[in-house]
Amino acid sequence: MISLNEILAALILFTWVLILVSVVTKKLYTYMRSKGLEHNVAVYYNRKVIHVLAGGLCAAFVPLLFETPIVPLIFALALALLTYIPHRIGKLMYWFQIEENAYETSFCIMWGVVISLGWFLSNGNFWIGVLPVLFMSLGDAVTGIVRNKLYGRRTKSWWGNLAMALLSIPLGSILGLAGAIAGAIASIVEHFEFKFIDDNVSIPLVSLIILLLAEFYAPWMLYV
Repeated sequence: MISLNEILAALILFTWVLILVSVVTKKLYTYMRSKGLEHNVAVYYNRKVIHVLAGGLCAAFVPLLFETPIVPLIFALALALLTYIPHRIGKLMYWFQIEENAYETSFCIMWGVVISLGWFLSNGNFWIGVLPVLFMSLGDAVTGIVRNKLYGRRTKSWWGNLAMALLSIPLGSILGLAGAIAGAIASIVEHFEFKFIDDNVSIPLVSLIILLLAEFYAPWMLYV
């Protein structure tokens, strides 16, 4: 049964995300532009700020504040809808959204779905789903910031993937060898783009599969 504490926690986190997206990053965009950064560079930095301070921060709180993933999933899907509507009506939040794709929407969907699947398929271990989401939120943010700094545009670079691995492998080790392996493979997977699957889908999905395989067939590779 969903508790009042869970609902209150979700409302606080949801409010924080709304403030971050609608106020903080908008002001940050204005500041970056005032310092001479090009529009696309400022937008890309903002997307990574949201990755870390919305996706990463909220995911880290999930095992501490919630008994089941039901409430986090509902709020994640609500955020997915809120980020998708501007694309449909042609009124983008220009300081972090772009016309070319709606990857921020797939980010929200995968955030909720992967955490939920991890919990359900591991019989209640939140970290099986949270860790892949942290790879997507923190690891992908690091590689994006490195690439943006080096090239000033969205592009793939092994330097960015190396930076992601340096973060994701130690981060993954909180779940043991399987977590470290998942972090390493996620850092490689991020480098490749597929026609209908962006890295906000491939990174957490591949990581989740690795952790679940370890859970079922090699539990000695996991600290749970």
